[in-house]
Amino acid sequence: MAKIDHINASILREVSRDGRISNLDLADKIGLSPSACLRRVQELERSGVIRGYRAQLDPVQTGRAYVVYVAVGLAEHTKAAQDTFEAAMQLADEVTECHNVAGAFEYMLRVEVADLRAYKAFHTDKLGTVPHVRAITSYMVMGSPKDTRA
Repeated sequence: MAKIDHINASILREVSRDGRISNLDLADKIGLSPSACLRRVQELERSGVIRGYRAQLDPVQTGRAYVVYVAVGLAEHTKAAQDTFEAAMQLADEVTECHNVAGAFEYMLRVEVADLRAYKAFHTDKLGTVPHVRAITSYMVMGSPKDTRA
């Protein structure tokens, strides 16, 4: 595992903002020589600290501008019920994140669709038909003043 000193932390911050930044620009921003910068980035990649790079897509143009966070409660608290639910979420293209959480419900989903009609179809025809689902609470996103996900 690579050590996260202040230089590596700066590298991680910059590549999180712009995964396509050139090594020359990155080195300039963090105050390293290009060769030293490249060695550090490669070590962060090799050690798994940097797991990959992603494109940031326009949600309107991709038909995914309607974002809903969904709390899901299961009727049974068994490993089999969780496995069944998680497998169903892997197959649901609308679900971009699925988190098993502690609290009043078992899962928090991030769902991205075109509009309310598309969300209703997902809610009714997909999520509502998954075995063991007991409760569904939807939180429609009204705006996102901060979103640092790549």
